[in-house]
Amino acid sequence: MKHVIDFENWERKGHFEFFSKFSDPFWGLTFNIDCTTAYKKSKAENISFYLYYLHQSLRAVNLIDAFKLRIEDNKPVCYDRIDASATVDRPDSSFGFSCIIFKEDFMEFQQLARVEIARVRAERGLNTGVAGQNVIHYSAVPWISFTALSHASNSTIKDSIPKISFGKTFLQGDQLLMPVAIHAHHALVDGLHAGQFVELFQKFLDLDNIL
Repeated sequence: MKHVIDFENWERKGHFEFFSKFSDPFWGLTFNIDCTTAYKKSKAENISFYLYYLHQSLRAVNLIDAFKLRIEDNKPVCYDRIDASATVDRPDSSFGFSCIIFKEDFMEFQQLARVEIARVRAERGLNTGVAGQNVIHYSAVPWISFTALSHASNSTIKDSIPKISFGKTFLQGDQLLMPVAIHAHHALVDGLHAGQFVELFQKFLDLDNIL
């Protein structure tokens, strides 16, 4: 599931040593993604738009090694597969944490996701231990087309898991856009990697077929 990075020969050794000493090593950015094609496709195929773009996001993440890196015992490790630890809303206006396993095939992914979402909605509390380190912390704010976003943090906990958040879609001309925020540990992820994610995510959302 994971392997330890050859630290002495790692191209990010200096970056890791520098940024891992920061009291707040996370950085973030917000951008708009064009989900016009993805939204039309999900409605035409009668599938969940949310699960569809979540899946395409995970597809992009799993192709970028930087998003698969974590810090464990003060050492960088790289996981083979990254899943989604997504917030799940409940009828009582609370939410819980989930662990949705990534599958390359969307229909298989959607089936597993629906089971997990139903499980979380039937429970109470956050269940913070439901997922491990090989996840992205996903959240959705479908009520607001945000232009910036921050996260609660606990300085006593050594966290290196990237966070990706989705906002409310909005029309701009003929395009349906959605704000997306990325927060990542600078010892592991740079702006270059965020750019790679944006490029792949957009490419997958624009595909004509559903995998």
